[in-house]
Amino acid sequence: MITWFDALLVTLWAAVTALGARRGLSGLAWGLGGVAACFLANSLSGNALIALIISVLLGVGAGIAITQRIQNPLDQPWHLGVGALGGFAFGGVLIATLALNFPLDLRVDAKGSRGVYPSESLPPALYTAVRGSALQNGLRGVWASNSALKTLVIPDQTR
Repeated sequence: MITWFDALLVTLWAAVTALGARRGLSGLAWGLGGVAACFLANSLSGNALIALIISVLLGVGAGIAITQRIQNPLDQPWHLGVGALGGFAFGGVLIATLALNFPLDLRVDAKGSRGVYPSESLPPALYTAVRGSALQNGLRGVWASNSALKTLVIPDQTR
């Protein structure tokens, strides 16, 4: 079932993809640099504030390097396509992070303890939207994936 939460995530993904396309060749560097900055910030730090500072510094440094190195980002028509690809990649990381980073509930029963996502302590409208989200349900495989993907999307679950 598609919920308002899915519509919000798809709109964000489309906007970031369009921003990458609008930037052309520098959009590819911006998108892939953003994914790399998120991965590095999450893997180097166990603290959210430190990860935020690291990612901002990496983002500013990458932005300055991109504007100095890529002089004409829209010279060729194919630059729009590769820019959209960079925005698509960065948008995918953003929506996966937003879909999978709500609080967990810990449930203990005869089978042992297990995490239940999302937490039932969320406000009812948000809980219903996230629980019924098609995107969030499609991304559940990330919980059992390799550690690099978990570091990128759900860094608090890799520790």
